[in-house]
Amino acid sequence: MLEIILNIYLIIDKSIVTAFKAKAYEQEGSDENKIKFLRERAREDYQRAYSFEAPKDNRGNFMPYKKFSKLESSGMHYRLFEEIFEKFKVPEKPLICVTPVVDGEIWSQ
Repeated sequence: MLEIILNIYLIIDKSIVTAFKAKAYEQEGSDENKIKFLRERAREDYQRAYSFEAPKDNRGNFMPYKKFSKLESSGMHYRLFEEIFEKFKVPEKPLICVTPVVDGEIWSQ
């Protein structure tokens, strides 16, 4: 069965999350194979990925990476990607691979 899966990039400049980027695929197979597929394409997908604005607080400030990390460890980071999920029309709790891009450097495996 085909499933929409996503490579999501977390753009971090000087420890601040300033943007997201995402590239979607329709893929079938096991979750393990889908993750492998996304990781293999992380570097090449970055340039072709759609850009999204990162969330800001009430004062218009972007989120520090430490705060994102706390949300991620509690499984709440999915809420930050709602605009991405809507754009690509993905189901609830989609399979994603999040790749940090720290000060311009892609940190992929």
